[in-house]
Amino acid sequence: MSVTPIERTGAPRKPRRTIERRTTPRTRGRVPLNIVLALLMIYFLVPFWWLIVNSSKSSAGLFGGGSSLWFADDINYIPNLIDLFTYGGGIYGRWLANSALYAIVGGLGATVLAVLAGYGFAKYRFAGRRLAFAILLGSVMVPTTALVIPTFVLFAQVGWTNTIWAVIFPTLLNPFGVYLMNVYARDAVPDELLDAARVDGAGEFRSFWVVALPLLRPAIVTVLLLSVVASWNNYFLPLVMLSDNRLFPVTVGIGLWQSTASTYGAAGGQSLWSIIVLGSLVSVIPLIIAFLGLQKYWRGGLAIGSLK
Repeated sequence: MSVTPIERTGAPRKPRRTIERRTTPRTRGRVPLNIVLALLMIYFLVPFWWLIVNSSKSSAGLFGGGSSLWFADDINYIPNLIDLFTYGGGIYGRWLANSALYAIVGGLGATVLAVLAGYGFAKYRFAGRRLAFAILLGSVMVPTTALVIPTFVLFAQVGWTNTIWAVIFPTLLNPFGVYLMNVYARDAVPDELLDAARVDGAGEFRSFWVVALPLLRPAIVTVLLLSVVASWNNYFLPLVMLSDNRLFPVTVGIGLWQSTASTYGAAGGQSLWSIIVLGSLVSVIPLIIAFLGLQKYWRGGLAIGSLK
């Protein structure tokens, strides 16, 4: 059947007008949201940009009166890096290694315990389960800094102060990670899949390892990243527990340099402010690499967890 010219010209026009009328208000409504997101992005990126810019300046350039948000005439990244890793016998490299040790061991340990505890709360029924979970939720509300002094007194009685275990062991407990794993495992791991695995003869450990663990990947990566970042940025706990500067993490070490620079202005004729700023920038880079490296596991885990 032939199509008349009226149908050819008139039929497509009505849907186009309808689509334009529907999408225009939505597009206009997104403008304030985009403005707010742009302002938040600027708010969070300006301090990082400040670090990048001022890490390239010498001590004279930092206090020379120029713009703090733009580079000086001379770029001193390489001299500042050399000063950073050679000052004090290369103590900054040791601090970085200590932070990596505390973050990796503490973050992995906290993640393992959070996964096991959260999965157990979500998929098993046992006596005292509700009371234990209520205590767990209550511990989430307690600031970690409030527990540092009691922890120090406890570790002093067993002789663990001024050791790496005084920093690692407290970071293994992550109540928020347990809560997050419990909430995620409750919905992401169907009970029907676990029952089918048990019917096929799989034990509890194999059911967890083969069936539940792949579905929990997004939550595991989230807890791992949060635990590693918290351990890396930990300041008050190692400040109280450690007295040997060779065991300091990079956060406490930079704080020590800052207090020295503020008190004396210079140490051994060399100003510390340029290496303090650059050291702060270098200490952030491993966290950025960890976040970017774990993104693919987020995307892949979300795809796996969507299969029911």
